[in-house]
Amino acid sequence: MVTLRDVPDLPDPDISPPVVAESGDPFAAIRIVHLLARMPRGEPVRVRDVVDALNARWLDWSFDRKVVADAIVQLQANWMSDYRTLEGIRLEQDRYGDTITIEDSPRVDPWMVLQVRALADACRERLREFAREQGDVS
Repeated sequence: MVTLRDVPDLPDPDISPPVVAESGDPFAAIRIVHLLARMPRGEPVRVRDVVDALNARWLDWSFDRKVVADAIVQLQANWMSDYRTLEGIRLEQDRYGDTITIEDSPRVDPWMVLQVRALADACRERLREFAREQGDVS
């Protein structure tokens, strides 16, 4: 084991590199769905505004409209699978572009929490796989 020593005024190296969000990546999806879970209910929100909010919140990430729309479509599919209706999460287009409207009902928040938990589990599994792969180095 290496014994480390303190060095006065040594900068912290814990700086994250930039990440370009990709469709289907649970690390991107968890950030998107977490933000959607906190959006206003029952009123349309422009997808462009969601993208802007994500990029403002996660400065070391870059989100684009397609990645966010793909995450919304997946969320819609999950809702449809659980509730057999499209009314809970609507992705529509109006004169201002794509909008998302999330149903204003008591069933939404607990369901969104479950969605974020499932994505957190997928992220942890991806990290475990990475650690296992790195541990096999000969």
